[in-house]
Amino acid sequence: MHQNELKYFEEILTARKAQIEKNISGVTQELNALNNDEMNDEGDYAAVSTENMVESAIGNKQQEELEEIELALSKIRNGSYGICEMCEEEIGFARLKVKPHARYCIDCREIAEKNHE
Repeated sequence: MHQNELKYFEEILTARKAQIEKNISGVTQELNALNNDEMNDEGDYAAVSTENMVESAIGNKQQEELEEIELALSKIRNGSYGICEMCEEEIGFARLKVKPHARYCIDCREIAEKNHE
Protein backbone atom coordinates (compact mmCIF):
# COMPACT_ATOMS: atom_id res chain seq x y z
CA MET A 1 0.00 0.00 0.00
CA HIS A 2 1.27 3.45 -0.89
CA GLN A 3 2.20 5.99 1.75
CA ASN A 4 -0.56 8.40 0.70
CA GLU A 5 -3.16 5.61 1.03
CA LEU A 6 -1.89 4.76 4.50
CA LYS A 7 -2.12 8.43 5.47
CA TYR A 8 -5.68 8.55 4.11
CA PHE A 9 -6.77 5.57 6.21
CA GLU A 10 -4.90 6.82 9.27
CA GLU A 11 -6.81 10.11 9.10
CA ILE A 12 -10.15 8.31 8.71
CA LEU A 13 -9.39 5.94 11.59
CA THR A 14 -8.17 8.74 13.85
CA ALA A 15 -11.29 10.82 13.18
CA ARG A 16 -13.57 7.82 13.83
CA LYS A 17 -11.65 7.04 17.02
CA ALA A 18 -12.21 10.59 18.29
CA GLN A 19 -15.92 10.37 17.46
CA ILE A 20 -16.33 7.04 19.25
CA GLU A 21 -14.46 8.30 22.31
CA LYS A 22 -16.82 11.29 22.38
CA ASN A 23 -19.84 8.98 22.00
CA ILE A 24 -18.65 6.65 24.78
CA SER A 25 -18.10 9.63 27.06
CA GLY A 26 -21.62 10.85 26.29
CA VAL A 27 -23.12 7.41 26.94
CA THR A 28 -21.27 7.18 30.25
CA GLN A 29 -22.56 10.60 31.29
CA GLU A 30 -26.12 9.65 30.29
CA LEU A 31 -25.95 6.38 32.22
CA ASN A 32 -24.65 8.21 35.29
CA ALA A 33 -27.43 10.79 34.99
CA LEU A 34 -30.07 8.07 34.64
CA ASN A 35 -28.72 6.24 37.68
CA ASN A 36 -28.80 9.45 39.72
CA ASP A 37 -32.38 10.36 38.71
CA GLU A 38 -35.03 10.00 41.33
CA MET A 39 -37.48 7.25 40.47
CA ASN A 40 -41.04 7.67 41.68
CA ASP A 41 -42.60 4.37 40.67
CA GLU A 42 -42.07 1.06 38.90
CA GLY A 43 -42.71 2.70 35.53
CA ASP A 44 -39.83 5.10 36.06
CA TYR A 45 -37.62 2.24 37.15
CA ALA A 46 -38.56 0.17 34.08
CA ALA A 47 -37.90 3.10 31.75
CA VAL A 48 -34.50 3.78 33.30
CA SER A 49 -33.63 0.08 33.24
CA THR A 50 -34.52 -0.18 29.53
CA GLU A 51 -32.57 2.96 28.70
CA ASN A 52 -29.60 1.60 30.67
CA MET A 53 -29.65 -1.63 28.67
CA VAL A 54 -29.89 0.17 25.31
CA GLU A 55 -27.19 2.71 26.20
CA SER A 56 -24.96 -0.05 27.56
CA ALA A 57 -25.37 -2.15 24.40
CA ILE A 58 -24.53 0.85 22.22
CA GLY A 59 -21.51 1.61 24.41
CA ASN A 60 -20.29 -1.99 24.18
CA LYS A 61 -20.52 -1.98 20.37
CA GLN A 62 -18.69 1.33 20.22
CA GLN A 63 -16.00 -0.05 22.56
CA GLU A 64 -15.52 -3.07 20.27
CA GLU A 65 -15.16 -0.80 17.25
CA LEU A 66 -12.71 1.40 19.16
CA GLU A 67 -10.54 -1.65 19.90
CA GLU A 68 -10.60 -2.64 16.22
CA ILE A 69 -9.59 0.91 15.25
CA GLU A 70 -6.72 0.87 17.77
CA LEU A 71 -5.53 -2.41 16.23
CA ALA A 72 -5.74 -0.95 12.71
CA LEU A 73 -3.76 2.14 13.76
CA SER A 74 -1.07 -0.07 15.31
CA LYS A 75 -0.92 -2.04 12.05
CA ILE A 76 -0.37 1.19 10.14
CA ARG A 77 2.54 1.97 12.48
CA ASN A 78 4.10 -1.51 12.17
CA GLY A 79 3.55 -1.85 8.42
CA SER A 80 1.00 -4.67 8.42
CA TYR A 81 -2.12 -2.60 7.69
CA GLY A 82 -4.32 -3.83 4.85
CA ILE A 83 -3.13 -7.45 5.09
CA CYS A 84 -5.74 -10.12 5.80
CA GLU A 85 -5.10 -11.84 9.12
CA MET A 86 -6.27 -15.17 7.71
CA CYS A 87 -4.85 -15.56 4.18
CA GLU A 88 -2.20 -12.82 4.44
CA GLU A 89 -3.26 -11.34 1.10
CA GLU A 90 -3.93 -7.64 0.63
CA ILE A 91 -7.39 -6.46 1.64
CA GLY A 92 -8.96 -4.62 -1.28
CA PHE A 93 -8.94 -0.82 -1.24
CA ALA A 94 -12.72 -0.73 -1.76
CA ARG A 95 -13.26 -2.94 1.31
CA LEU A 96 -10.95 -0.78 3.42
CA LYS A 97 -12.81 2.32 2.24
CA VAL A 98 -16.05 0.84 3.56
CA LYS A 99 -14.51 -0.58 6.74
CA PRO A 100 -11.06 0.93 7.37
CA HIS A 101 -10.52 -1.31 10.41
CA ALA A 102 -11.22 -4.53 8.48
CA ARG A 103 -9.07 -7.44 9.64
CA TYR A 104 -9.99 -9.83 6.84
CA CYS A 105 -10.42 -9.72 3.08
CA ILE A 106 -13.99 -10.22 1.88
CA ASP A 107 -13.58 -13.99 1.33
CA CYS A 108 -11.97 -14.67 4.70
CA ARG A 109 -14.50 -12.44 6.46
CA GLU A 110 -17.23 -14.88 5.56
CA ILE A 111 -15.19 -17.80 6.92
CA ALA A 112 -14.38 -15.91 10.12
CA GLU A 113 -18.03 -15.00 10.67
CA LYS A 114 -19.16 -18.61 10.18
CA ASN A 115 -16.54 -19.83 12.65
CA HIS A 116 -17.48 -17.10 15.14
CA GLU A 117 -21.17 -18.10 15.28
